[in-house]
Amino acid sequence: MSTSRDAARDLLSRWPVIDGHNDLPWALREQVRYDLDRRDLATDQSATLHTDLPRLRAGGVGAQFWSVYVRADYAGDTAVSATLEQIDAVRQMVARHPEALRLAHTADDIEAARAEGRIASLMGAEGGHSINNSLATLRTLHQLGVRYMTLTHNDTIDWADSATDEPRHNGLSAFGEEVVREMNRCGMLVDLSHVSADTMRDALRVSTAPVIFSHSSARAVCDHPRNVPDDVLAQLPANGGIAMATFVPKFVLPEAVEWTRRADENMRAHGLHHLDTTEEGMAVHRAFEAAHPRPRATAATVADHLDHMREVAGVDHIGIGGDFDGTAFTPDDLADVAGYPNLIAELLDRNWSEADLAKLTWQNAVRTLRAAEDVARAERQRRGPSHATIGQLDG
Repeated sequence: MSTSRDAARDLLSRWPVIDGHNDLPWALREQVRYDLDRRDLATDQSATLHTDLPRLRAGGVGAQFWSVYVRADYAGDTAVSATLEQIDAVRQMVARHPEALRLAHTADDIEAARAEGRIASLMGAEGGHSINNSLATLRTLHQLGVRYMTLTHNDTIDWADSATDEPRHNGLSAFGEEVVREMNRCGMLVDLSHVSADTMRDALRVSTAPVIFSHSSARAVCDHPRNVPDDVLAQLPANGGIAMATFVPKFVLPEAVEWTRRADENMRAHGLHHLDTTEEGMAVHRAFEAAHPRPRATAATVADHLDHMREVAGVDHIGIGGDFDGTAFTPDDLADVAGYPNLIAELLDRNWSEADLAKLTWQNAVRTLRAAEDVARAERQRRGPSHATIGQLDG
């Protein structure tokens, strides 16, 4: 494996990882209210975070979609304001570390950052509640640099069903379909992680641009609603999009699904949100784990998903979205952002070619974003901004 890791590091020096989803901004909000003096990302932050600049370098990360997530129980203008604060946090982070990070809005920006030896920093909004049912707000987020929006988070919203909540629309409502069309016109990638299978199918039917799954794995390998069914994976070649495999143990290891359900219940019994990764929240998690040892995922677990996703969707339609700093638990050898070489080494040991791995880590994501930009240019020539409201379309 050491020989494979050396080969993996060599490959990543040429074809670094474009990771689809990292929740560092929310972790910074929860832990230090964005005080970057208290979380200096230029130094080792492994005691409190999965992510810092030295470990991003060690992991061979060349571009990162930073999630500007806000919790689903943030509603209305509160959700919009919190999303703006998250965007501001990413901008502050990039401005503080210009030698290492470069803000990126386009595929060309990503390639330029790689040429400069900097990590391209893009943004993705996680959950359509962030736009408060306003297409103008959607457009404004795009103007501020947001390049994908996950249509839902864990809760069903007014116009789209979530994978982990009761359905109300059988997928997308009429306004939800208009959101997808307006995202196509703007050049904002439609992210289908977190949404119900019917929402996935509706979005693929409506979208004229490639879609992404920023952090989802294969449902056939681990039967969790956050993962992608095979019939949806099979539609990605015609759409041109990508599914970016996540590392979250409860989404990739069947034995971890029930254990995590009980761990989440324990968090709520202590009066904490189940996604709480503050010092208090992690202490509760660790105490539960000590009493109830958890099933352990590894890079091989994630590789099983990638093998399946490659078989169903094709090697041109897969990527990586770790979800670091958005999960309390990680696979043993993918503990933080320095771990990507372990995954690439595992795939090399499974006889993945360098050409296929270059697609997985870098080329597929660049191509998908560039294709969405091409669609947006054509759509903007054809029509102007939509001024539809949810009341007009959904009654």
